Amino acid sequence: MNAKALALDSKKLSRQLVEWRRHLHAHPELSGEEAGTSSFVAEKLEEIGVPFIANVGGYGIVASLSREGSDRSVGLRADMDALPILEATNLPYASRTPGVMHACGHDGHTVCLLGAAAILAADASWAGTVRFVFQPAEEAGTGARAMLADGLLDRFPVDRFFAFHNWPGVQAGTVAVRPGIMMATTGRIRITLRGEAAHAAMPHRARDPLHAAAQLIIAAQSIVSREIDAQDSAVISICVMNAGSAINQIPDEVTLGGIMRLHRPELREHIEASLRRVCEGIAEAFAVEVDCQIERGSQACINTDEGAEIAQQAAVEAGFDMDPAPTPSMGGEDFSAMLSARGGALAWIGNGPATGGRGLHSPHYDFNDDILPVGALWLANVARLSLSH
Repeated sequence: MNAKALALDSKKLSRQLVEWRRHLHAHPELSGEEAGTSSFVAEKLEEIGVPFIANVGGYGIVASLSREGSDRSVGLRADMDALPILEATNLPYASRTPGVMHACGHDGHTVCLLGAAAILAADASWAGTVRFVFQPAEEAGTGARAMLADGLLDRFPVDRFFAFHNWPGVQAGTVAVRPGIMMATTGRIRITLRGEAAHAAMPHRARDPLHAAAQLIIAAQSIVSREIDAQDSAVISICVMNAGSAINQIPDEVTLGGIMRLHRPELREHIEASLRRVCEGIAEAFAVEVDCQIERGSQACINTDEGAEIAQQAAVEAGFDMDPAPTPSMGGEDFSAMLSARGGALAWIGNGPATGGRGLHSPHYDFNDDILPVGALWLANVARLSLSH
């Protein structure tokens, strides 16, 4: 592949990006298992002519392009992993791995970053160093931290990081980015309640953890509405309950699972303490034992003022529609670890309507191939602008 010829022929590049994206969509891999995806990325980087280092923080890849004339540097990041979801799209390029699906568009993100590499490899107008960071294990919330722990910043210095996430429900191709919070601080909750089993017709002989769990769900999900200022953004959602196997037995154990999200990091300690207090109170009231485990996840994605300005300018100069004030999401993104380390910005690029259940993490989701050139060009423009600021 001739990178210059490919980049200059926008129609050819668009067709190539679609082909690559659909290949990755058909071959999804879970967090920490991205061996095939990583090999595919390495193969395409070799074809484009961009040198790279593989196996950074797992299956991560960092490719680098440098041009004389500046000591500035910028990192462009894309995530590569898929989700444990059974695809229901019936598309000709649907997942060939049962129970695993690119239901969040990381296949599109990866391909857009490859496209940006092709564009910048063919462009001699910029100076400095661009790092193309292909990150594993975003869905697990561990990939960014693993790459940082493997010396990402020391081995591949950058001044700022930029990334985008496709966004269903926003007009296709619209770039939405603002200074400040874009996505939330995350946490995972696992609560186990243990009592004593008994015949369902003799509840007085049991210590019923299911009854306690029902009260706990209501109390836990009331923490935000009754303890957090209504002008703050926070969520506790209990989404999983596992208990019992017989309809005529009160079980001896119940497991609950869910998530917590918040925008202001200062709220984390208060919400965690409140959840533990509620768990202990319910356990005392219903004479059961409780084990409350809270796993802290990603920090909030907070764009710097300068990073957001560069991201917005990159969209405007490319002629894309731009939303400078999107409402922050309660979704999480482990790109926050890179933003926290060096600053920069995360943007959303509209994926089009989310109707028909085509939202993120849906079995009916599909990345909109029409926005592949938008993502690739926006990333390339961001790199050029960041290197000049």
